Amino acid sequence: MIKTDILIIGAGPTGLFTVFEAGLLKLKCHLIDALPQPGGQCSELYPKKPIYDIPGFPEILAGDLTGNLLEQGKQFQPGFTLGERAETIDKQEDGSFIVTTNKGTQHHAPIVAIAGGLGSFEPRKPKLENIEKYEDNGVNYFIKDPELYRDKKVIIAGGGDSALDWAIFLADVASSVTLVHRRNEFRGALDSVEKVQELKLVNKINLITPAEVTALHGVDHIEGITISKEGIESILETDYFIPLFGLSPKLGPIGDWGLEIEKNAIKVNTVDYQTNIPGIFAIGDVNTYEGKLKLILCGFHEATLMCQSAYKILNPGKKFVLKYTTVSGIDGFDGTRKESPKAVVKAIV
Repeated sequence: MIKTDILIIGAGPTGLFTVFEAGLLKLKCHLIDALPQPGGQCSELYPKKPIYDIPGFPEILAGDLTGNLLEQGKQFQPGFTLGERAETIDKQEDGSFIVTTNKGTQHHAPIVAIAGGLGSFEPRKPKLENIEKYEDNGVNYFIKDPELYRDKKVIIAGGGDSALDWAIFLADVASSVTLVHRRNEFRGALDSVEKVQELKLVNKINLITPAEVTALHGVDHIEGITISKEGIESILETDYFIPLFGLSPKLGPIGDWGLEIEKNAIKVNTVDYQTNIPGIFAIGDVNTYEGKLKLILCGFHEATLMCQSAYKILNPGKKFVLKYTTVSGIDGFDGTRKESPKAVVKAIV
Protein backbone atom coordinates (compact mmCIF):
# COMPACT_ATOMS: atom_id res chain seq x y z
CA MET A 1 0.00 0.00 0.00
CA ILE A 2 1.48 3.32 -1.09
CA LYS A 3 0.63 6.11 1.37
CA THR A 4 0.89 9.82 0.69
CA ASP A 5 -0.68 13.17 1.60
CA ILE A 6 -1.95 14.01 -1.88
CA LEU A 7 -2.52 11.35 -4.52
CA ILE A 8 -2.34 12.95 -7.96
CA ILE A 9 -3.97 11.12 -10.84
CA GLY A 10 -2.22 12.36 -13.97
CA ALA A 11 1.45 13.29 -14.38
CA GLY A 12 1.06 16.02 -16.99
CA PRO A 13 2.21 19.62 -16.40
CA THR A 14 -0.58 20.42 -13.94
CA GLY A 15 0.04 17.28 -11.90
CA LEU A 16 3.79 17.87 -11.86
CA PHE A 17 3.42 21.48 -10.73
CA THR A 18 1.12 20.31 -7.92
CA VAL A 19 4.13 18.46 -6.47
CA PHE A 20 5.99 21.76 -6.09
CA GLU A 21 3.09 23.72 -4.61
CA ALA A 22 2.28 20.89 -2.19
CA GLY A 23 5.94 20.62 -1.23
CA LEU A 24 6.01 24.27 -0.17
CA LEU A 25 3.27 23.31 2.29
CA LYS A 26 5.24 20.26 3.51
CA LEU A 27 2.78 17.90 1.84
CA LYS A 28 4.01 14.72 0.14
CA CYS A 29 2.70 13.68 -3.29
CA HIS A 30 2.46 10.49 -5.31
CA LEU A 31 1.40 10.43 -8.97
CA ILE A 32 -0.38 7.79 -11.05
CA ASP A 33 -0.32 7.90 -14.84
CA ALA A 34 -1.33 5.41 -17.52
CA LEU A 35 1.60 6.54 -19.67
CA PRO A 36 5.03 5.00 -19.10
CA GLN A 37 6.70 8.37 -18.41
CA PRO A 38 5.70 11.69 -16.80
CA GLY A 39 4.62 14.64 -18.92
CA GLY A 40 1.25 13.65 -20.34
CA GLN A 41 0.58 14.93 -23.85
CA CYS A 42 3.70 17.11 -23.69
CA SER A 43 5.94 14.05 -23.49
CA GLU A 44 3.96 11.58 -25.56
CA LEU A 45 2.42 13.61 -28.37
CA TYR A 46 4.53 16.69 -29.02
CA PRO A 47 7.77 16.78 -27.01
CA LYS A 48 9.49 18.91 -29.66
CA LYS A 49 6.60 21.31 -30.27
CA PRO A 50 7.08 24.85 -28.91
CA ILE A 51 4.63 26.33 -26.39
CA TYR A 52 4.31 30.11 -26.39
CA ASP A 53 2.00 30.94 -23.45
CA ILE A 54 4.00 29.80 -20.41
CA PRO A 55 4.75 32.87 -18.23
CA GLY A 56 8.41 33.81 -18.33
CA PHE A 57 9.14 31.64 -21.37
CA PRO A 58 8.61 33.35 -24.72
CA GLU A 59 9.04 29.89 -26.22
CA ILE A 60 9.69 26.49 -24.66
CA LEU A 61 9.56 22.98 -26.10
CA ALA A 62 6.88 20.80 -24.53
CA GLY A 63 9.46 18.18 -23.57
CA ASP A 64 11.67 20.81 -21.97
CA LEU A 65 8.72 22.13 -19.95
CA THR A 66 8.17 18.63 -18.59
CA GLY A 67 11.87 18.34 -17.72
CA ASN A 68 11.83 21.69 -15.93
CA LEU A 69 8.74 20.75 -13.91
CA LEU A 70 10.32 17.45 -12.87
CA GLU A 71 13.48 19.28 -11.82
CA GLN A 72 11.47 21.89 -9.92
CA GLY A 73 9.63 19.28 -7.89
CA LYS A 74 12.52 16.82 -7.48
CA GLN A 75 13.55 18.05 -4.03
CA PHE A 76 10.08 17.19 -2.73
CA GLN A 77 10.68 13.53 -3.65
CA PRO A 78 7.40 12.61 -5.35
CA GLY A 79 6.56 8.98 -5.96
CA PHE A 80 5.34 7.64 -9.31
CA THR A 81 3.18 4.73 -10.42
CA LEU A 82 3.60 4.83 -14.21
CA GLY A 83 2.12 2.66 -16.92
CA GLU A 84 -0.92 1.97 -14.76
CA ARG A 85 -4.44 3.42 -14.91
CA ALA A 86 -6.37 4.49 -11.81
CA GLU A 87 -9.28 2.03 -11.84
CA THR A 88 -11.30 2.20 -8.62
CA ILE A 89 -11.64 4.49 -5.61
CA ASP A 90 -12.98 3.49 -2.21
CA LYS A 91 -13.77 5.97 0.52
CA GLN A 92 -12.71 4.88 4.00
CA GLU A 93 -14.51 5.48 7.29
CA ASP A 94 -12.05 8.24 8.19
CA GLY A 95 -12.79 10.08 4.94
CA SER A 96 -9.56 9.05 3.18
CA PHE A 97 -9.43 7.15 -0.09
CA ILE A 98 -7.88 3.98 -1.48
CA VAL A 99 -7.24 4.11 -5.23
CA THR A 100 -6.42 0.87 -7.02
CA THR A 101 -4.89 0.68 -10.50
CA ASN A 102 -5.67 -1.75 -13.30
CA LYS A 103 -2.60 -3.72 -12.20
CA GLY A 104 -3.72 -3.96 -8.59
CA THR A 105 -1.39 -1.35 -7.07
CA GLN A 106 -3.12 0.30 -4.11
CA HIS A 107 -2.65 3.89 -2.93
CA HIS A 108 -3.98 5.42 0.28
CA ALA A 109 -4.38 9.19 0.70
CA PRO A 110 -6.65 11.69 2.48
CA ILE A 111 -6.64 13.95 -0.60
CA VAL A 112 -7.05 12.94 -4.26
CA ALA A 113 -6.28 15.44 -7.01
CA ILE A 114 -7.44 14.38 -10.47
CA ALA A 115 -5.13 16.09 -12.95
CA GLY A 116 -5.74 13.75 -15.84
CA GLY A 117 -5.77 16.32 -18.62
CA LEU A 118 -8.38 15.22 -21.13
CA GLY A 119 -8.54 11.84 -19.41
CA SER A 120 -6.51 8.66 -19.48
CA PHE A 121 -4.75 8.24 -22.81
CA GLU A 122 -5.10 5.01 -24.71
CA PRO A 123 -3.07 4.23 -27.83
CA ARG A 124 -4.80 4.56 -31.19
CA LYS A 125 -4.55 1.04 -32.51
CA PRO A 126 -4.40 0.20 -36.23
CA LYS A 127 -7.34 -1.84 -37.45
CA LEU A 128 -5.49 -5.06 -38.14
CA GLU A 129 -6.89 -8.55 -37.77
CA ASN A 130 -5.71 -10.41 -34.65
CA ILE A 131 -3.58 -7.49 -33.44
CA GLU A 132 -4.65 -8.24 -29.84
CA LYS A 133 -3.01 -11.66 -30.17
CA TYR A 134 0.38 -10.03 -30.62
CA GLU A 135 0.06 -7.30 -27.98
CA ASP A 136 3.03 -7.73 -25.63
CA ASN A 137 4.16 -10.48 -27.99
CA GLY A 138 5.93 -8.27 -30.47
CA VAL A 139 3.36 -5.47 -30.85
CA ASN A 140 4.03 -2.58 -28.50
CA TYR A 141 2.25 0.78 -28.40
CA PHE A 142 4.79 2.38 -26.06
CA ILE A 143 8.54 2.07 -25.74
CA LYS A 144 9.29 1.64 -22.05
CA ASP A 145 12.75 0.08 -22.24
CA PRO A 146 14.74 0.73 -25.45
CA GLU A 147 17.13 -2.09 -24.51
CA LEU A 148 14.33 -4.55 -25.29
CA TYR A 149 15.04 -3.83 -28.96
CA ARG A 150 18.81 -4.23 -28.77
CA ASP A 151 19.99 -6.09 -31.92
CA LYS A 152 16.39 -6.80 -32.97
CA LYS A 153 14.50 -6.07 -36.18
CA VAL A 154 12.01 -3.27 -35.54
CA ILE A 155 9.25 -1.82 -37.71
CA ILE A 156 7.66 1.47 -36.64
CA ALA A 157 4.48 2.86 -38.21
CA GLY A 158 3.49 6.51 -37.90
CA GLY A 159 4.27 9.99 -39.13
CA GLY A 160 4.42 12.21 -36.06
CA ASP A 161 7.10 13.26 -33.59
CA SER A 162 6.91 10.05 -31.57
CA ALA A 163 7.46 7.80 -34.60
CA LEU A 164 10.28 9.97 -35.91
CA ASP A 165 12.05 10.35 -32.57
CA TRP A 166 11.96 6.63 -31.74
CA ALA A 167 13.09 5.64 -35.22
CA ILE A 168 16.09 7.93 -34.79
CA PHE A 169 16.87 6.63 -31.30
CA LEU A 170 16.52 2.94 -32.16
CA ALA A 171 18.71 3.32 -35.25
CA ASP A 172 21.69 2.94 -32.89
CA VAL A 173 20.08 0.15 -30.83
CA ALA A 174 18.22 -2.25 -33.12
CA SER A 175 19.81 -4.37 -35.84
CA SER A 176 17.41 -2.79 -38.32
CA VAL A 177 14.76 -0.06 -38.17
CA THR A 178 12.01 0.34 -40.74
CA LEU A 179 9.70 3.36 -40.64
CA VAL A 180 6.37 3.03 -42.48
CA HIS A 181 4.07 6.00 -43.12
CA ARG A 182 1.00 6.31 -45.32
CA ARG A 183 2.18 9.65 -46.70
CA ASN A 184 5.46 11.00 -47.99
CA GLU A 185 5.07 14.04 -45.71
CA PHE A 186 5.66 13.80 -41.95
CA ARG A 187 3.95 15.88 -39.28
CA GLY A 188 6.91 16.29 -36.98
CA ALA A 189 9.72 18.62 -35.99
CA LEU A 190 11.78 19.68 -39.00
CA ASP A 191 15.08 18.60 -37.42
CA SER A 192 13.64 15.12 -36.79
CA VAL A 193 12.46 14.79 -40.38
CA GLU A 194 15.88 15.86 -41.64
CA LYS A 195 17.63 13.44 -39.28
CA VAL A 196 15.52 10.53 -40.55
CA GLN A 197 16.42 11.55 -44.10
CA GLU A 198 20.11 11.52 -43.17
CA LEU A 199 19.83 8.08 -41.56
CA LYS A 200 17.99 6.79 -44.60
CA LEU A 201 20.83 7.89 -46.87
CA VAL A 202 23.39 5.95 -44.80
CA ASN A 203 21.08 2.88 -44.63
CA LYS A 204 20.47 3.10 -40.88
CA ILE A 205 16.71 3.55 -41.37
CA ASN A 206 14.64 1.81 -44.03
CA LEU A 207 11.94 4.34 -44.97
CA ILE A 208 8.81 3.05 -46.76
CA THR A 209 6.33 5.72 -47.94
CA PRO A 210 3.56 6.05 -48.91
CA ALA A 211 2.61 2.68 -47.49
CA GLU A 212 0.45 0.96 -44.90
CA VAL A 213 0.73 -2.13 -42.74
CA THR A 214 -2.13 -4.45 -43.72
CA ALA A 215 -1.47 -7.74 -41.90
CA LEU A 216 0.53 -9.33 -39.08
CA HIS A 217 2.14 -12.77 -39.14
CA GLY A 218 3.51 -15.15 -36.53
CA VAL A 219 2.60 -18.13 -34.39
CA ASP A 220 2.82 -16.91 -30.79
CA HIS A 221 5.14 -13.94 -31.31
CA ILE A 222 5.09 -11.58 -34.27
CA GLU A 223 7.43 -12.71 -37.04
CA GLY A 224 6.54 -10.46 -39.95
CA ILE A 225 4.13 -7.90 -41.38
CA THR A 226 2.56 -7.26 -44.75
CA ILE A 227 3.13 -3.80 -46.19
CA SER A 228 1.09 -2.39 -49.04
CA LYS A 229 2.83 0.25 -51.16
CA GLU A 230 1.11 1.63 -54.24
CA GLY A 231 -1.01 -1.50 -54.52
CA ILE A 232 1.91 -3.90 -54.24
CA GLU A 233 2.13 -6.07 -51.12
CA SER A 234 5.32 -7.42 -49.57
CA ILE A 235 6.16 -9.20 -46.33
CA LEU A 236 8.96 -7.97 -44.06
CA GLU A 237 10.41 -10.07 -41.27
CA THR A 238 10.50 -8.38 -37.88
CA ASP A 239 10.88 -9.05 -34.18
CA TYR A 240 8.78 -6.06 -33.13
CA PHE A 241 6.04 -3.90 -34.63
CA ILE A 242 5.49 -0.53 -32.96
CA PRO A 243 2.47 1.45 -34.23
CA LEU A 244 2.74 5.05 -33.03
CA PHE A 245 -0.46 6.75 -34.15
CA GLY A 246 -0.97 8.99 -31.14
CA LEU A 247 -3.20 8.65 -28.12
CA SER A 248 -6.95 8.80 -27.67
CA PRO A 249 -8.12 10.66 -24.54
CA LYS A 250 -10.85 9.01 -22.47
CA LEU A 251 -12.19 9.88 -19.04
CA GLY A 252 -12.04 6.15 -18.40
CA PRO A 253 -12.93 4.53 -15.07
CA ILE A 254 -12.88 7.95 -13.32
CA GLY A 255 -16.26 8.53 -14.98
CA ASP A 256 -17.70 5.79 -12.74
CA TRP A 257 -16.49 7.24 -9.43
CA GLY A 258 -19.70 9.12 -8.60
CA LEU A 259 -18.29 12.48 -9.64
CA GLU A 260 -20.51 15.05 -11.30
CA ILE A 261 -19.69 14.93 -15.01
CA GLU A 262 -20.55 17.48 -17.67
CA LYS A 263 -19.52 17.00 -21.32
CA ASN A 264 -16.84 14.43 -20.43
CA ALA A 265 -15.28 16.73 -17.82
CA ILE A 266 -15.51 16.84 -14.01
CA LYS A 267 -17.55 19.68 -12.51
CA VAL A 268 -15.81 21.61 -9.72
CA ASN A 269 -16.39 24.73 -7.69
CA THR A 270 -14.39 27.85 -8.45
CA VAL A 271 -13.05 28.36 -4.92
CA ASP A 272 -10.62 25.46 -4.65
CA TYR A 273 -11.66 23.20 -7.57
CA GLN A 274 -13.15 20.54 -5.30
CA THR A 275 -15.63 18.09 -6.79
CA ASN A 276 -19.00 17.03 -5.41
CA ILE A 277 -17.10 14.48 -3.27
CA PRO A 278 -15.25 16.20 -0.38
CA GLY A 279 -11.54 15.49 -0.50
CA ILE A 280 -11.47 14.87 -4.26
CA PHE A 281 -10.31 17.77 -6.43
CA ALA A 282 -10.03 18.08 -10.20
CA ILE A 283 -7.52 20.46 -11.76
CA GLY A 284 -6.35 21.21 -15.28
CA ASP A 285 -8.08 20.22 -18.51
CA VAL A 286 -10.04 17.42 -16.84
CA ASN A 287 -12.33 19.85 -14.96
CA THR A 288 -15.07 22.24 -16.01
CA TYR A 289 -16.71 25.33 -14.54
CA GLU A 290 -18.15 28.58 -15.84
CA GLY A 291 -15.46 30.45 -17.75
CA LYS A 292 -13.08 27.48 -17.86
CA LEU A 293 -10.07 27.80 -20.18
CA LYS A 294 -8.11 24.67 -21.05
CA LEU A 295 -4.64 26.19 -20.76
CA ILE A 296 -1.56 24.92 -18.94
CA LEU A 297 -1.17 28.20 -17.04
CA CYS A 298 -4.77 27.90 -15.79
CA GLY A 299 -3.96 24.41 -14.53
CA PHE A 300 -1.00 25.84 -12.59
CA HIS A 301 -3.31 28.40 -10.94
CA GLU A 302 -5.87 25.73 -10.03
CA ALA A 303 -3.16 23.47 -8.58
CA THR A 304 -1.93 26.30 -6.33
CA LEU A 305 -5.36 27.04 -4.84
CA MET A 306 -6.15 23.34 -4.51
CA CYS A 307 -3.02 22.75 -2.44
CA GLN A 308 -3.92 25.58 -0.08
CA SER A 309 -7.31 23.98 0.53
CA ALA A 310 -5.75 20.52 0.94
CA TYR A 311 -3.44 21.94 3.62
CA LYS A 312 -6.44 23.23 5.59
CA ILE A 313 -8.18 19.86 5.34
CA LEU A 314 -5.08 18.01 6.53
CA ASN A 315 -4.27 20.56 9.26
CA PRO A 316 -7.59 21.67 10.74
CA GLY A 317 -7.28 24.70 12.98
CA LYS A 318 -3.67 25.32 11.97
CA LYS A 319 -3.06 28.66 10.31
CA PHE A 320 -0.74 28.76 7.34
CA VAL A 321 1.12 31.99 6.73
CA LEU A 322 1.90 32.47 3.05
CA LYS A 323 5.51 33.48 2.46
CA TYR A 324 7.17 34.34 -0.80
CA THR A 325 9.87 31.86 -1.80
CA THR A 326 12.23 34.80 -2.35
CA VAL A 327 11.95 35.49 1.38
CA SER A 328 11.48 32.07 2.98
CA GLY A 329 13.52 29.95 0.57
CA ILE A 330 12.62 26.32 -0.15
CA ASP A 331 13.41 23.35 2.08
CA GLY A 332 13.30 20.07 0.17
CA PHE A 333 12.29 16.76 1.68
CA ASP A 334 15.72 15.49 0.64
CA GLY A 335 17.51 17.90 3.00
CA THR A 336 18.39 20.46 0.36
CA ARG A 337 17.67 24.14 0.73
CA LYS A 338 17.31 26.87 -1.86
CA GLU A 339 17.38 30.51 -0.84
CA SER A 340 18.37 33.87 -2.18
CA PRO A 341 21.72 35.30 -1.03
CA LYS A 342 21.52 37.19 2.26
CA ALA A 343 22.04 40.92 2.15
CA VAL A 344 25.44 41.97 3.43
CA VAL A 345 25.23 44.50 6.24
CA LYS A 346 28.25 46.72 6.18
CA ALA A 347 28.82 50.26 7.34
CA ILE A 348 30.16 52.81 4.96
CA VAL A 349 32.88 54.77 6.68
